[in-house]
Amino acid sequence: MKMILETERLMLREMTWDDLPALAEILQDEQTMYAYEGAMSQTETKDWLQRQLARYEADGFGLWAVTLKENGKMIGQCGLSWQEADQVQVLEVGYLFNRSYWHQGYGVEAAAGCIRYAFSTLNAHEVFAIIRDTNIASINVAIRNDMTVRGQFVKNYRGQDMPHLIFSVRQNAANFDQTQ
Repeated sequence: MKMILETERLMLREMTWDDLPALAEILQDEQTMYAYEGAMSQTETKDWLQRQLARYEADGFGLWAVTLKENGKMIGQCGLSWQEADQVQVLEVGYLFNRSYWHQGYGVEAAAGCIRYAFSTLNAHEVFAIIRDTNIASINVAIRNDMTVRGQFVKNYRGQDMPHLIFSVRQNAANFDQTQ
């Protein structure tokens, strides 16, 4: 397991096939996956993990396992990936957590760590978050990480047209403290 970064309470590392059960708890939960129009099947979950492993190889990053420092338990995934936002490829911070760990600040903390990583390690100038306009929890994570709405577009996913907001934070933003 390759360790990527740590925050006050969390460690982020590359996922492995051993993480499939913890990942399935997240991706196969209807309530957690409401912004994706429902839970994923076991096959879709395996495909999701395979995409992350391929991203690690191709890009050097992807969505990473978020684990608690205190016990090593995987509670979510957060990381960076290339995504299309209104026909432009952008570096996105993404996050999904087991709902047993919602409302404890883990999403904000992990996303902040990934944004700092993008600026300091990848030399990115801007990091984006592409969020369905009804996903208030994820919107709040973006806002709490000093991200600003830069645009909107409609994304088709699972045969549904879904309005999405495009948030971003720039490396030179005075309000984003890279030393946290």
